[in-house]
Parts: sequence; structure tokens; C-alpha cells
Amino acid sequence: MPLHLLKLCVGAESIKDLEDWIGETLAARDARGLPIEQTHTTRMVPTRTDEILDGGSLYWVIKGELACRQRLTDIRPFVDADGIRRCHLVLEPKVHRVEPRPSRPFQGWRYLAAKDAPPDLAGEPAAAMPDQLRRELRSLGLL
Repeated sequence: MPLHLLKLCVGAESIKDLEDWIGETLAARDARGLPIEQTHTTRMVPTRTDEILDGGSLYWVIKGELACRQRLTDIRPFVDADGIRRCHLVLEPKVHRVEPRPSRPFQGWRYLAAKDAPPDLAGEPAAAMPDQLRRELRSLGLL
């Protein structure tokens, strides 16, 4: 069973914001002649990399709710210019919407067991709705 990571998507107001940022980042890397891959840098290095890379994803919390995920393809530890250990989480650029659920703020990332991960919304009518509309309908008990 894969192990996942859970992280706050700071600065994003919606899943579309995240998708737009990914597109801009990939275009900028392409323009500079760098490999076209998406990475997210984090200070803490996961110790359970074998479990994570066995089909795990990075689940994003946006505006207080666990909203989407991206498959993790690699974890690359490094030491930055200040001598601080960090790592690049290499992500598949495709964002998968998941069944949203509330999540409190936290720092860094957390492990997320496969049994606790929400299912994808693929093929469901709610997947195509704008984030704000989905939130409103859910708050009214209609989703």
C-alpha cells in the first residue's frame, strides 16, 4: 500500500490557481532550457521514501480543505547554500481532484496513510464545478 504526503498549498485560492502556477512554472523551465518537471521544495526530508514512491501522492490542502493530489515520482534530498538539508518532491504535473474534506492548518507536511486518503472525483459531476460553487453547495448540504 502506498504512503502519501499531505501539505498546505500556501498562496493558492483554488485548484485552478495551483494548476495555473504549475503551467507557468513548467513554461518558465522550458524557456530556460531546463528539464520540464515540477518540483516542490520542502525542508524536511521524508524517511519513508520507498513507501511513498510506491504509488504515493502529495495531497494538497487549499483554503482549509483537502482538495486535490499529484502523484509523487521522486524525492531528491539536497543541502542548500546555507547548509540546510532540504528535498525536492518531484510531482507529476497533472492535478487530480479528490473528494474534499476539511483540514486544519499545520506546518510542513504530514504522512497520510492510503486508508485515510480521500477518493478521486474523476467522472463525477462535482469534479467539473468551480471550487467556490462546490464549497457553497457542500456548506448547504447539497453535495
